[in-house]
Amino acid sequence: MLVDAIVLAGAPNTGKLQMCSDAAYEAEIDINGRTMVDYVLIALRQSSHIGRIMLVGPAQLREQISAPDVELALAGESMIENISIGIEQLQPKGKVLLITSDIPMITAAAIDDFLQLCSAHSADIYYPVVTREANEQKYPGVHRTYVHVTEGVFTGGNLVLLEPAVLYQGYKVLAQAIDMRKKPWQLARLLGPSFLCKLMAKKLSIKEIEQQVSVALGYQGRAIFSSYPEIGIDVDKPSDLDIARRELAGCRK
Repeated sequence: MLVDAIVLAGAPNTGKLQMCSDAAYEAEIDINGRTMVDYVLIALRQSSHIGRIMLVGPAQLREQISAPDVELALAGESMIENISIGIEQLQPKGKVLLITSDIPMITAAAIDDFLQLCSAHSADIYYPVVTREANEQKYPGVHRTYVHVTEGVFTGGNLVLLEPAVLYQGYKVLAQAIDMRKKPWQLARLLGPSFLCKLMAKKLSIKEIEQQVSVALGYQGRAIFSSYPEIGIDVDKPSDLDIARRELAGCRK
C-alpha cells in the first residue's frame, strides 16, 4: 500500500506547553534541536508506504524543517478545516493518511505496520487503538485517555487512514468527533444514548463502535490494533515534552 500523507501542524501554542516554549505553534516547539513536526516528517519519509507529503501549518515552518520535498499549505482555523485544506491541495488518488504533528516519537516502523494492517481489511476509515498495557510497559507514567470496552482497555492513536469522500459526506459528524476526541463520554453520547450507557457499564465492544460509526458516517469504519504505543503518545503538556526530549535524546533521525 502506497498512500499520500497530510501532516496537521496548525495548532497554536496556547495550551499548557506555553510554559515550556514561546513558539507560536506547537509544531515549532524544539525537541533536542529539531522542531516537533520535523520528527514526524522524517518518520514519514523513511516509511516504505508513503508517497507525497503535505504539511498544513504556518508559513514559517518551511524554514524550520529538514524535508525540502514536503509540500506546504497554510493552515486554517480548525483541525477539520486543515484536513479539508490538505485534501484539496494534495488531491490524493486514493486513501490518505492523516497524522498530527505532536507525536514526535512516531517511527517509520509504526507507520508501516499500521498501513500493512489496514491493507488486510476493506473499509473507508481506519483508526488505530493501543492497549493500556502496551502504553504503560513502554512509557510508564504517561497519562492517556483510556476507554474500557469488552475487549480490554484502549487508547486511540493520532493518525487516521481514510477515503477523502468520508470527509465530504461526513463533515459535520467528523468535525464533532474531532472536537470531542479526548472526551470519550461525549463521543459515546454523539453515537447515541444507548452507547453511553453501555460504555459506562463497560459492556460496549469495539465491533459495536465500528458498526455505529459506519452508520453515522455512511462509510465503513475499522479499528486497527497497533502494538506501537508511539502512535498515540502526543505531546500536549510539559510532562509529555520531558518524556519526548528524554526518549529522543541522541536521536539521529
